Amino acid sequence: MNTQLFTLALLEILFSILITIFIIFISYKVLIKLFKKGTDVRGNNMAFTIFTSGIIVSIGLILSEILPSITNVIRISLQETEIVDIPELIMYSGLYLFIGFIMSIFINGATFLLFSILTKGVDEFKEIQNNNTSVAILTVAILVSITLIVKDSISLLISALVPYPNVTNFL
Repeated sequence: MNTQLFTLALLEILFSILITIFIIFISYKVLIKLFKKGTDVRGNNMAFTIFTSGIIVSIGLILSEILPSITNVIRISLQETEIVDIPELIMYSGLYLFIGFIMSIFINGATFLLFSILTKGVDEFKEIQNNNTSVAILTVAILVSITLIVKDSISLLISALVPYPNVTNFL
């Protein structure tokens, strides 16, 4: 058994779980603040629960594209000491997470814009606060669809920023 690879895999799993829990926790708290009073996931407002679930799935899909790039930087830093040091590792990780955050905001904004164009005169936030589950389901479907379409492009963008070591071309 390769103990270094095993240890690295365990660290990546732990890192991924901690980052994901932190980001989902912060996102949930932001959603609660956005919708103010009367919205929670205790069952009183099913539309808000559906909407929150869609946001969390969208964040999870985006994180699933970002975290492998962070772990690639960690692997490179463990193998090539002159390529990436600890401050750079933190900088790259923060940059990747920031890009994911910006993309999440952009995707959510695009979803609400698209929903507003499709349904003139419907205020999504108010309808979700009023427990309109059909609006919540349609909004979440659009959100997840856009996220699924865009997530590979996010992965490509993040991968372009990974500091891979230079390899000479022998051809």
